[in-house]
Amino acid sequence: MEKVGTLLRTKGIVSDKQLRVALIQQAITGDLLGDILVKLGFVTSRELGQILAEQSDMEFVDLVEFTIEEEALKMIPKETAEKTEFIPLDIKNGRLGIGITNPSNISAVDTVARLTKKQPRVYVIDKDGFRDALERAYFFMENPTHRNIEDTITEIKTAGATSGSTMTKLTDLIVIDGFRRNTSDIHINPAADIVHVFYRVDGILQYGHGIPKAVHNGIISRIKILSELDIAEQRLPQDGSFNFSFLNKRYDIRVSTVPTIYGENIVMRILAGIGPFMKVEKLGFDETNIKKIKSLFLKPYGIILITGPTGSGKTTTLYAALREIDFLEKNVFTVEDPVEYKLSLIKQTEVNEKIGYDFARAGRNFMRQDPNVLLLGEIRDEETARIAVRASLTGQLVLSTLHANDAVSAIPRLLDLNVDRFLLSSSLLAIVAQRLVRKICPSCRTTYNLNNYEVSVFKGYDIHLTSAFKGEGCARCNGTGYLGRTVIGEILILDDEIKEMIYSGASVTAIQVNGVKKGMRLLKEDAVKKAASGITSMDEVLRVTG
Repeated sequence: MEKVGTLLRTKGIVSDKQLRVALIQQAITGDLLGDILVKLGFVTSRELGQILAEQSDMEFVDLVEFTIEEEALKMIPKETAEKTEFIPLDIKNGRLGIGITNPSNISAVDTVARLTKKQPRVYVIDKDGFRDALERAYFFMENPTHRNIEDTITEIKTAGATSGSTMTKLTDLIVIDGFRRNTSDIHINPAADIVHVFYRVDGILQYGHGIPKAVHNGIISRIKILSELDIAEQRLPQDGSFNFSFLNKRYDIRVSTVPTIYGENIVMRILAGIGPFMKVEKLGFDETNIKKIKSLFLKPYGIILITGPTGSGKTTTLYAALREIDFLEKNVFTVEDPVEYKLSLIKQTEVNEKIGYDFARAGRNFMRQDPNVLLLGEIRDEETARIAVRASLTGQLVLSTLHANDAVSAIPRLLDLNVDRFLLSSSLLAIVAQRLVRKICPSCRTTYNLNNYEVSVFKGYDIHLTSAFKGEGCARCNGTGYLGRTVIGEILILDDEIKEMIYSGASVTAIQVNGVKKGMRLLKEDAVKKAASGITSMDEVLRVTG
């Protein structure tokens, strides 16, 4: 059987040079080679799991897109699964499916066979996701948050209990239910006689709970105290943040309050990492755009911007592209809010607005650290924009994100931040605009006949179809018809002609037309082609791109 390091090298996932550095670190720390390669950022935990599965001729299960069945969990005590290092996944034909991180974990197979009287179906899972998935699965089986919230509401209505401890309990349950749903935002919306709780999941608001109006002020006060906001101020908007620890994981939660006619409205944004550390090929871009992105991130200097609304996967794309850069030959610095992935060979810093350590200040000081590549989490203001331009003009590759609707819209956005036209046209290499669309659930995917409007949308891109795909909704996708998300994107590469257009003040439309003429595929076209191939649905295309 081939060694993991050899397999990774054979498949081109790691280079000889990277393997050599990992072996040096292994000689010092004594850690497993695979763990070191993950820590250094040369390979992801998921890729390592896939290699181990291939090495052992087993199937790999991605826990990120797998719904663990509660009936499977009930068959195995948590202590047993934890001790023997496996996780129950599902039950098919009376046989339990289990996930293991080590393909040679015979004791897990024997334990399950002894407890269930049948040989289990065995899959390989990634090591990083294992502990988190195990803790979450058993916690939510033993603590059904939705039911706990309902019980607390009943207690409030019957006993009129609005004490501090009840408010704390209800607030915590609302937040924890957000973790269960993998939400990005929790909305607490007061109405005339009730308070509505919504959760944003995969970019869509889902109705969560209705809670009595009597507890509204108590919940608001609890969140304000956690966020160190003024509980007495109810007339003006306020912003704050707090940390919430759950199952040995720390969540950074950003809070925004706004006064409405029915009381204060609160939105909590949950920053819990950006999902798995992926390769560019796994993001969802088509083959042409993958080649463009890979070549762009090998450039020695200039600015590459990733644009899109909040929650469109910009940071994930930046990190995937970072993997195209040789950390051993280039000095890479990142300035983030917060640091999402911790990588040994990249110098990472986290901004702290309270002490005046912002993107601009960090970027300015990193310029003295002999960087080759500078990742600025976001261009928010004039000074950060100026630093990005200055760094690119002095020989650094600058990677950053910007809020803009499409690729060409980033140009007027930067000009609005008082970036000089000549300097902008000289420094900007490319703009990648992206959105996330939900993928059709593979378990309940079905075909349906297109209506006239949908047929015309496909025809507009020279695609002649009378039927397409959608998800009917099943237990695996919680009845939504969708499971996971993928990216749609457009890439504007600035050649000499487009640079000249920017300098001479050409319109955004003219620049876009020129970009399309030179091979730029617009967001909607990319989305429509994904709908035609059955990755996403036409409903989702129209929702995201209009």
